[in-house]
Amino acid sequence: MRGVGIEVDDQGPAAGEPLLLIMGLGMQLTGWPDELVQMLVSRGFRVIRIDNRDAGLSQTFDDHGVPNLLMATLRHLMHLPVSSPYTVRDMADDAAGVLDALGLAHAHVCGASMGGMIAQHLAAAHPQRVASLTLMMTSSGARRLPQPSLEVRRALLSRPDGHGAEAVARHLQRILELIGSPAYRDDPERVYARVLASVRRSYRPSGTARQLLAIVADGDRTPLLPRIAAPTRVIHGEADPLIPVAAGHDLARRIVGAEGDFIAGMGHDLPSALLPRFADAVASNAARGR
Repeated sequence: MRGVGIEVDDQGPAAGEPLLLIMGLGMQLTGWPDELVQMLVSRGFRVIRIDNRDAGLSQTFDDHGVPNLLMATLRHLMHLPVSSPYTVRDMADDAAGVLDALGLAHAHVCGASMGGMIAQHLAAAHPQRVASLTLMMTSSGARRLPQPSLEVRRALLSRPDGHGAEAVARHLQRILELIGSPAYRDDPERVYARVLASVRRSYRPSGTARQLLAIVADGDRTPLLPRIAAPTRVIHGEADPLIPVAAGHDLARRIVGAEGDFIAGMGHDLPSALLPRFADAVASNAARGR
């Protein structure tokens, strides 16, 4: 796919409407719950999940080393350019390349968190490829928007207490609990089992750091938003401590014709109780793009 190896999971009827799901920072395609995938398949979609570059089983960029995120952040705060081994636009081109490889002219697209940032680039740069656009818990990156709390930032930069898969999974579980939905708590042991399976599939913290550098380098995507022509739905939790809900309202206001779904008690996750609501939202938005 445009010279980059991307891992793909393709489920549902071959003749179904293609739906491309793009996950967030450091997350793998398994971050989209299987239950949600099956709900979408039952609604007639051909559901395509991908590991973004530098995550999961997709191509790594370890030859670029581990970036100095502190220096990159300081340069960003000083309005100086930040360079990165690859860009968020490159990741959007990867997604377009997946559609090419599958022989798909276009697809409905749903992106969560960083995946929503990738989806913004995809919809702006390849408008003919995006039939509808669902943006979940994401942002334009505008500097004026509120940022994560200091507690959340510290947690994201912290390291596991140990080196084994179990220690890493417990560490990631604590972060998920911190940023998750206060009104929709999933069973902790079920969350741990899911996170442990993810760690055992792949754990690439240096890749996550490079993806984060790409986000910092990407800056403000506000100029892209008027170029988004696909019917758009913005889904955002009102209790999101990582990307505050103001970012969702900003997107809904700036993308022409966008509809907003702002959910009380939802944080920065995909809780089981809300999966039917997400599936319905994606399906009803897709109907606008037919």
